[in-house]
Amino acid sequence: MVGKEELLAKAEDVADQILRRSKHILPHIARLCLISTFLEDGIRMYMQWGEQRDYMDASWGCGYFLATCFVFINLFGQLGGCVMVLWRFKVDIACAILFIIVVLQVISLIHDLFLLQNTIKNNINFYFI
Repeated sequence: MVGKEELLAKAEDVADQILRRSKHILPHIARLCLISTFLEDGIRMYMQWGEQRDYMDASWGCGYFLATCFVFINLFGQLGGCVMVLWRFKVDIACAILFIIVVLQVISLIHDLFLLQNTIKNNINFYFI
């Protein structure tokens, strides 16, 4: 019994030392984990700028300019919001920006689903009529 208590006390001491040394970087790591999806999506959007723009133009039929504007807003909204959260600069505004980006992406997804639904209906009507 005494051996287990000593081992437990030693484990607690080691855990306290680790927490004391790492407590300065844990908030930064936590913020990075929270925004990692936005950061990844923003970097991917930057790397695939042309494909994203062409996809928006083709799927929405909104034209080159509006597709570019949508991708631009998404890109800088995500990366800008991530930088603001990591630097702890106006975090409430950064979270609002990231929320607006999510709403824009949901609207885009809903639009794509309606287009898919209409395409399926048209194809079914074509084959059965």
